[in-house]
Amino acid sequence: MSAAAPAPAPAPTPNTPAAPVPSRPRVGELHDSGTIRKEAVDADRWFATGLVKVTGDVNVGSGKLDGTVAVGGRLSAASLRYHGTLDVTGPVDASAELDGAGSLRAGSTVHAVTADLRGTVHCIGALTIDRTARVRGALSAPAATVGELDLEGDAHLPGDLSALRVTAVFKDDSELGTVRARTVTLRGRPPNLVEKVFFRRVSVKVARVEADAADLESVDVRFVRAPQITLGRDAHVTEYEGTIAKRHPTSRVGFESKSPPPYGLRR
Repeated sequence: MSAAAPAPAPAPTPNTPAAPVPSRPRVGELHDSGTIRKEAVDADRWFATGLVKVTGDVNVGSGKLDGTVAVGGRLSAASLRYHGTLDVTGPVDASAELDGAGSLRAGSTVHAVTADLRGTVHCIGALTIDRTARVRGALSAPAATVGELDLEGDAHLPGDLSALRVTAVFKDDSELGTVRARTVTLRGRPPNLVEKVFFRRVSVKVARVEADAADLESVDVRFVRAPQITLGRDAHVTEYEGTIAKRHPTSRVGFESKSPPPYGLRR
């Protein structure tokens, strides 16, 4: 008796495409006030006041935030203004203006066309400002690319800072990697009377400056390359390529070995 013929394999069926995920309706104007928790925000205009937590993405035309706002995903806006604390897990992207006062923490990159920031700015990713960036406070990022930077406060940028112009007045200890711009002006705050008594001063350390013109005062730069270099009060440059056009009597050039004075020693 012959063996039974195997059952024919079922005919293959074409893959059924997954149903498209319905897009969220875009609200013209959205107001959130008080203690709010929501999945996402998609609006032409978003006003948030109080303690607001968004677990997903925020995509708005303009945003005005006042209080403590946390975003678990990406924050995209044409223009964004915040006052208080803004904590974003993903990237921040403003296709026009970024204006803030308070604390901004971004878990990824930050991009805007122009920026006016007062307070503390901490970016896990790089900071990119297409045109002008004005910072009054503390700036921390691995690297930054800006059109023109005007900084007053302190900065920690261990990577590259690239711009057309950099003007910085440091009020607190700061550390920068490589600064590249057409014109670079870096000025540290001179010590006050109490700081002089205790041999303290604002420490500003810069690994490298490359510019057409570099103006340095009360900063310590390891290497400078510029056709025109100005060394102001208490500026120190270890090595340089270019011409020192002006030099204050208290400025120094060359390697220095520094150690703190013994405890109790006064001059």
